[in-house]
Amino acid sequence: MKASGLKRRVLLQGGSIALMLGVHQIARGATILAVRVWPAADYTRVTIESDARLHSQQLVVGSPPRLAVDIEGIDLNPELRELVGKIKPGDPYINGLRVGQNAPKVVRIVFDLKQAVVPQVFSLAPIAAYKHRLVLDLYPEKAIDPMEALITERLREAPRSGGSGNDAAVASAPSVPPPAAPSSGLAPDGGPPILVRPSPNVPAPRPVPGATAPPARPPAAAAAPAPDPLGELMAQQSTRPGPAAPPPPVAPTAPVAPAAPPVAAVRNGATASRTDRIIIVALDPGHGGEDPGAIGPNGTREKDIVLQIAHRLRDRINASSVNGNPMRAFLTRDADFFVPLGVRVQKARRVQADLFVSIHADAFTTPAARGASVFALSQSGASSSAARWLANKENEADKVGGVNVGNHEAQVQRALLDMSTTAQINDSLKLGGAMLGEIRGIGARLHKPQVEQAGFAVLKAPDIPSVLVETAFISNPEEEANLRSVSYQESLSDALMRGIQRYFAQNPPLARSRQL
Repeated sequence: MKASGLKRRVLLQGGSIALMLGVHQIARGATILAVRVWPAADYTRVTIESDARLHSQQLVVGSPPRLAVDIEGIDLNPELRELVGKIKPGDPYINGLRVGQNAPKVVRIVFDLKQAVVPQVFSLAPIAAYKHRLVLDLYPEKAIDPMEALITERLREAPRSGGSGNDAAVASAPSVPPPAAPSSGLAPDGGPPILVRPSPNVPAPRPVPGATAPPARPPAAAAAPAPDPLGELMAQQSTRPGPAAPPPPVAPTAPVAPAAPPVAAVRNGATASRTDRIIIVALDPGHGGEDPGAIGPNGTREKDIVLQIAHRLRDRINASSVNGNPMRAFLTRDADFFVPLGVRVQKARRVQADLFVSIHADAFTTPAARGASVFALSQSGASSSAARWLANKENEADKVGGVNVGNHEAQVQRALLDMSTTAQINDSLKLGGAMLGEIRGIGARLHKPQVEQAGFAVLKAPDIPSVLVETAFISNPEEEANLRSVSYQESLSDALMRGIQRYFAQNPPLARSRQL
C-alpha cells in the first residue's frame, strides 16, 4: 500500500509540474512544419507554420536596412532552411536572408532589405488546413496609394510627347500595341502570368492621359518635378490643345469616336485644364496568398481561377468606353497575395470607383451543386439560407488569409459595417440583374434565376454599386473543368463586360470631379 501511495504521489507531482510549465514548455518543443513567402507590391508576407505557438522578438536596423527576427524555443531544421530559397529576385522588399542557430533553442532570421520597411509580426491560431502561424508582414514606410498607382499606370500608356490633339483622339497612337505594356502597376516581378486578349469588337485602349486632376490645379502642377506622376499628369492635362485641332487619321474600326468625346466634355464639364471623366470599375479577385479559397476535386484553386478571369475582364474594360468616356479597371489584387476584406473596399473607395465587382468560384459540401450566381448586399437578412451560408463562408476569408486584429485594417471593416445605403443596394441589384442576364445568355447554368442578397463584408462600400459574382461551383467536377477552360473564361468575361455596359446604358454615370 505504501509503495502504491508513493507512485500515486509521484504521478501527481509530475502532473503539477507539467501544468506549471504550460504554454512556455509547449512552445519550446515546437516544430516548424512549413514556410511560405508571398511577395507583392503592397507588402511581402513571410509565414512560418508550426505545430505549436511560436514566440519571437524582432529588431530593425537602418543602414543598410535589415530586419532580425529571433524565434525562441526551436532548433534549426530543413523546413526553416528552405526559407532562403523562397526569396524571389523580384521581391519588392527582401533582397535575401540568412538563417541560423543563434543560441540554444533560438533561431535567428536576418532579412536583407531593398528598402526601409514597417514590419508587423503577429500569430494566428489554427484554422482550416493550417496549424499555428507566425506571420511577418513587411510594409513600405510610405503606403502605396491606389489612386497614384492607377494614375501611374495610365501615364505609362499615355503619349509622352505631342501627337494627339484633343480628347477625340481616343483611337490614335497605334505605334504601341496593347500587349507590349503591363496592364497593372501593382503586379510585382515574378507574379502570375497575365493573360491578354483584346476584345475584337471594341476600339484599342484609349491613350487619354487625364485621370484625376481637379480644374484649379493644372497651372501650379505644371512646374512639378518630372518623377512625380501626379504632377506630370496634371501638366500634360493642362497643356493639352483644345478641340480645335483636327484629329489624325484613325483606323476605320472607330468611325464615330471623334464626335463622341466633345459630347462627353459638355456633359461632364471636361476642358483642356480639367481631367477627363474616366469610368473606373474595381475588380476584386477573391482570396489570394495564404487563402486559396475553395479547392476543386482536381486541385484547382479558386484564387488562381478568379485572378485569371479578372485579368481577362480588365482587358475588356480598358478597351471600352461609356458615351465616349474611357473606362479603366482597377484590381484590388493583381498577384497572389492576401488582401483583407475591408482593405479591398477601402482601395475601391480610394480610387472612387464607379462599380465594384468581386469575383469568386462557389463550393459546396456535395459535388452536385452547380450554376453561377450574382449577389448584392442586404441590410435586412439574407434572401435565402444558401445565400446566408455563402456570405458567412466568404466573410471567414480574413481568418484563413490572416489579419493582424490589432491593426487598423480590422477597424476599417467595423467602420464600414453599417454605412451602406439603400440607393447603393438598389443600384447593385440593377447591376447584378444585368450581369445575370448576360451570363444566362452564354448558355451557362444559373444556380438561382435572380440576384440574391446577403451580408457580404466585401460589398459594403456605401457609395459604390457592388456585386459578388460566383462564376460556377468549383466543387462540381464538370464546372471545375469549365473554370479551367480558356473558352469558358473568355465567354464569361465577355458576358460580364456586356452586363457592365448594359448597366451603364440604363444608368449613365454621373459627372464627377475626382479628388486626389
